[in-house]
Amino acid sequence: MTEHSSPQTPALSLRDSARRTLELEQEAIGALIERLDDAFDRACALILACRGRVVVTGMGKSGHIGGKIAATLASTGTPAFFVHPGEASHGDLGMITPGDLVLALSNSGETAEVTALLPLLKRMGIPLVSMTGRPQSTLGRHSEAHLNAAVEREACPLDLAPTSSTTAALALGDALAVALLEARGFTAEDFARSHPGGSLGKRLLLTVGDLMHHGDRLPTVPAGSPLRDALLEITRQGLGFTCVVASDGTLSGVYTDGDLRRTLDQYQDFSGLKVDDVMTSPGRRVSPQTLAAEAVRLMEDNRITALAVVDDQGYPVGALHMHDLLASGVI
Repeated sequence: MTEHSSPQTPALSLRDSARRTLELEQEAIGALIERLDDAFDRACALILACRGRVVVTGMGKSGHIGGKIAATLASTGTPAFFVHPGEASHGDLGMITPGDLVLALSNSGETAEVTALLPLLKRMGIPLVSMTGRPQSTLGRHSEAHLNAAVEREACPLDLAPTSSTTAALALGDALAVALLEARGFTAEDFARSHPGGSLGKRLLLTVGDLMHHGDRLPTVPAGSPLRDALLEITRQGLGFTCVVASDGTLSGVYTDGDLRRTLDQYQDFSGLKVDDVMTSPGRRVSPQTLAAEAVRLMEDNRITALAVVDDQGYPVGALHMHDLLASGVI
């Protein structure tokens, strides 16, 4: 065997190992459901009453999970940040101020760097919520609320590497964040304010008015127009439809590529057809203030690729095509 070669392992045994790991971690998460009790309610009540920030701390793998939990809390309406417990004992404890709350993670509940903070937190009057695998541990006994994240065994065959325990803690942290989110009445717009960048921010912040075609790019024909005029307008604007405008200027209906296919099925002679005879009325429509994400859902639900945009009085002010949503990064 050369220096860089490795034993050949049957692919099936690799998949068996993966399945066993996933099954054990699935069981660990499932067990959490049965253990949710009044302590979870107390933890939520303490965090909701907190006028400062939730300071999450944990050592090693628990610290990595704690960092993710802090980020999830912060992005869903609960101000939070992570403090390394080792650094906290050497100056970073100054980041914790009266009015804050500490959420401490430790599978054993005896992690020295975390338990060393207990006297200082008690002296400052900082409420403590802990998440451990041992309710009777030092951390569990000195907490105002203890979240039991115990697992029967780790997915690691040596029962040593944190695997099932970290998965359980992560899931319990998500459960806590979502419960708080719902209790606060946190909305998609609230979420968008903390996610302004990237496709997520675009999906949540952009409105139809930001993306729609308007002015000379708005396809329109008057009601009563020959069908030929509607077809020419669809071709000229290239959006797959045209608005049909009533005599008072409001939107009467739309004529789309789909309507054209139906027209071809039903009529042999187009010469006498008016657009009113074959248009879709009233047609799907949205306002400029509609979130772009909602427009996507409306298009998908109705299997259409374009929408007319109307103001509060029903006057057409724009047109939105699925391609606009794709180009903007909303989908």
